Amino acid sequence: QVQLVESGGGLVQAGGSLRLSCVASGSIFRINVMGWYRQAPGKERELVATLTSGGSRNDADSVKGRFTISRDNAGNTVYLQMNSLKPEDTAVYYCYAIIVTTRGPYEGRYWGQGTQVTVSS
Repeated sequence: QVQLVESGGGLVQAGGSLRLSCVASGSIFRINVMGWYRQAPGKERELVATLTSGGSRNDADSVKGRFTISRDNAGNTVYLQMNSLKPEDTAVYYCYAIIVTTRGPYEGRYWGQGTQVTVSS
């Protein structure tokens, strides 16, 4: 019905950069929110950043000034530019979206399969 596919994870040294991408496809009527969460080993999943269709952003304090979330003009792709990466940023990063499908009218929450980001010290 709805698929979120992430790409761009990998291994990088501390201080380096990575860019994650997530494409939403399927029976989409409207995407209300897209964003990113992450989960480190032994920890709960936590918010990284989200972006509404109206342009409102919500960034975790731990990534402010280092990570930037953005969307393409079509609105079905979200990016996460990660700069000045730290070892504590190591986690599986999950794409997240709140979407109203063509089967409507209610919105649903969707998750990607996750992409691993590893930052070495």
